Amino acid sequence: MRAICLYLHIHQPLRYREYPIFDVGNNSNYYIDDYNGRQSNQRIFEKVTKKSYRPMLELLEKKMGQHPDFRVSFSITGTWLEQAAKWAPDLISQIRRMVAKGQAEILGETYYHSLAFFYDQEEFEDQVELHADVIKKVFGVTPRVFRNTELAYNDNLARWAEEKGYLGILAEGWDKILKNRTPNRVYRPTGCENLRLLLKNYRLSDDIAFRFSNHDWKEWPLTVEKYQNWLDMDALNGNLINLFMDFETFGEHQWKDTGIFEFMDSFIDSWLSEYENKFVTVSEACNLMTPDGEISMPETVTWADTERDLSAWLSNDMQKTAMKDVYNIRTSILDTNNPKLITDWRHLTTSDHSYSMCTKYWHDGDVHAYFSAYASPYESFMYFMNVLRDIKYRMKK
Repeated sequence: MRAICLYLHIHQPLRYREYPIFDVGNNSNYYIDDYNGRQSNQRIFEKVTKKSYRPMLELLEKKMGQHPDFRVSFSITGTWLEQAAKWAPDLISQIRRMVAKGQAEILGETYYHSLAFFYDQEEFEDQVELHADVIKKVFGVTPRVFRNTELAYNDNLARWAEEKGYLGILAEGWDKILKNRTPNRVYRPTGCENLRLLLKNYRLSDDIAFRFSNHDWKEWPLTVEKYQNWLDMDALNGNLINLFMDFETFGEHQWKDTGIFEFMDSFIDSWLSEYENKFVTVSEACNLMTPDGEISMPETVTWADTERDLSAWLSNDMQKTAMKDVYNIRTSILDTNNPKLITDWRHLTTSDHSYSMCTKYWHDGDVHAYFSAYASPYESFMYFMNVLRDIKYRMKK
């Protein structure tokens, strides 16, 4: 038996408008949307819904109807659910149907897509609990497998997840960590007894997520037959292939005219046409086999940038200052017992904000610029800090 674990991450941040210093202390009710500007959250969400969310969810639900054994796993942030509830509630209903069929599983994570684990343990646990509560309320399930924001993972996080009773946890299958081992097996994190570790097969995942439409790639165009052959060859090293990627790979990062939807439609059929092949959820993957030894990651590993570390969010003084200042006021913010103020502050912890302040160059820099709503990292930092100043003003007031 050979299995693919297809996991897709669904997230949209709430972007701040161009918030000038003159608004600090004078305009506290208008941080988020600038309907006349490029950061309009509604405009962006509706665009991505049309290009990605709706067509891909329809494809996945169609495949579930055609193949009762087809499975997929989602991680869905609270900020995405908030926006979907306002601007595309049918998307939530569609995912709810998939979950009710038992063909989709929802993972646990932080509500605000934050990196709170590396700043404040109590805030991290609060956000995980908030996320679990909303997933239970909306989908009627409790997450059994955990994924941290941007797959940011280390041994300490694994021990925390085991203490909290999770069945499994996700991480990047980075060569530096694997040391000639394969990501196509289940592992046990160092220091844990029961927790299972699922590792992303980044080469096969990124062939779809990043290289599919790249005409300069020597393997372009990627056909189903070619990809199936690669999967067959890789499965010789282990019978669990973890394809982890952003949901927006389909239709947003790889546009419709690249043939990405047709590729996935045919690929799912092709894989399941072979008797021993199947798709599994993350929980099913954890129980698929006995762990093949231990994996240790004492230093944090992520799925971002060439370094696969936290430098995408913490490599310059702007990013470090912004995040330090945000988390330093947590206790004072919570002491206000003001739900609106606390929510506004927690939106500041969303990792996309510090990501847009990154000043890397070359390919990584291009990726950061693509995902940023601002003209430059310095503009992002300026507006972010102005919003933080206004939140501090409200807190003291």
